[in-house]
Amino acid sequence: MKALVIGDLMLDHFIWGSVSRISPEAPVPVVEVSRETELPGGAGNVAVNMAALGAQVFIVGLVGDGQDFAAERLLSKLRNLGVRTECVVRTSERFTIVKTRIIAQHQQVVRFDREQRGAISRRTQGAILAQIERTLPQVQAVVISDYAKGAVSAPVIVRTIALARRRRIPVTVDPKVENFSRYRRATCVTPNMKEALECGNVRRADGDRGVERLGQRLRRRLNAESVLITRGEHGMTLVEKSRPPLHIPTRAREVFDVTGAGDTVISTLSLALAAGASRREAAELANYAAGLVVGKLGTATVSAGELTKALRSRRG
Repeated sequence: MKALVIGDLMLDHFIWGSVSRISPEAPVPVVEVSRETELPGGAGNVAVNMAALGAQVFIVGLVGDGQDFAAERLLSKLRNLGVRTECVVRTSERFTIVKTRIIAQHQQVVRFDREQRGAISRRTQGAILAQIERTLPQVQAVVISDYAKGAVSAPVIVRTIALARRRRIPVTVDPKVENFSRYRRATCVTPNMKEALECGNVRRADGDRGVERLGQRLRRRLNAESVLITRGEHGMTLVEKSRPPLHIPTRAREVFDVTGAGDTVISTLSLALAAGASRREAAELANYAAGLVVGKLGTATVSAGELTKALRSRRG
């Protein structure tokens, strides 16, 4: 399949090391650095997940221009992992987002972010829309990966969903509360439990019935075809129009790191829908993929081979 990912791009920078003493200058651990790694983050991780499953993936987002070395490293990483980057818009308005995590003994010690938020100019917004309009006719799936950093503006969301619906291309959305009302008529919106509560403006949703009611509330508000709420150790709940809710138990056997699990869910879900699966089949498949990725440390992906093996093992 061919897919288009639209969203906020960032570079995930990891500093790995060990701790054996506390600093004499302040009550903080001293990390002795052993290595550093970098991976595409944000919408980039969604694109990498889709490429790992065998899709040809185009990505639209923003990175810095000129002497922005993080942009060069990020684009190179994406290309090396099979993602097409010719649709990425480079701008002097902001620098490339970098999130740095310091990890010692497999535990995150601290994270610090270099980023600029806020609205982008109409010119930059127009450049993003032009890339979307040019690329969308080539694909069978569209993912909007919104991290509320500015690239996914209201006009971008509304125009993308309208164009995709006109071509009957499924549009899935990893939402943020700030833009939630803009995702109207999407094929599937995939909030985690915290996001669902915030978007529904409710404090709690107890048990399966409470989550069902919350999902229906969100679906009606957006007039969306479906809402898939990811619930951590409680699995997922799929809510569709005119069908009973589906509760899917988690498939995770071991949980080492939940970083990027939501990206794996929306990637698998979107490609399954594009390939002709029902929303229920796609949600089940995404749940299997999530169960695999949380068993890996750091921002990780699941390959088509791993997913096939897990499904065969389950049937066996």
